[in-house]
Amino acid sequence: MTAEPITGHSSRWPVPPQDGYTVDDLFTLPDLPPHTELLDGSLVFVSPQRDFHSTVIDLLTAGLRHSAPPELKARREMTVVLDRRNAPEPDVCVVRAEAVTGRELTRFEAADVVLAVEVVSPDSEARDRETKPHKYASAGIEHFWLVEMTGTDRHPVVRVYELDPVTKAYALTGIHHDRLKTGVPFPVDLDISAEALDTL
Repeated sequence: MTAEPITGHSSRWPVPPQDGYTVDDLFTLPDLPPHTELLDGSLVFVSPQRDFHSTVIDLLTAGLRHSAPPELKARREMTVVLDRRNAPEPDVCVVRAEAVTGRELTRFEAADVVLAVEVVSPDSEARDRETKPHKYASAGIEHFWLVEMTGTDRHPVVRVYELDPVTKAYALTGIHHDRLKTGVPFPVDLDISAEALDTL
């Protein structure tokens, strides 16, 4: 479905369809900004990110790639299709290796994802803390990490969640400040201190 342009208006943005956008629209609309997400049929555009956001993504992606078993792969900023009207882009995700089918790949299905990670930004607090975790859990993604900047030295804190199969909601299993050490979805032992960020 392609939205009709606004007639007699200088905006270059398409008019949303009456029922909202779909995943097909997300991948076919021309000239969307990089990292556009689809949440509840609405396009979400990403603001310029802080250095903290970028370096934490780098740190976690490298650490997960180093720790992951061969059957899993860590990827950064890839679209994950949850359903027809929801296709967010986790900052980092861990997917099953067989889902990585080639260099032209643009998305993963929720069933391929074992971990989704969101690094909170000022413009995305509500989405990262409430909207996305709820949607990831509803889609059956077993593990979720939420990363925020804290302390006077502005270091990351990582909250680790695991999906409760009974409630279909995430349960907090740990809060990590200077070292991220967990056994799920596979053993990870990663320095996440301010000093570790400073080396990147």
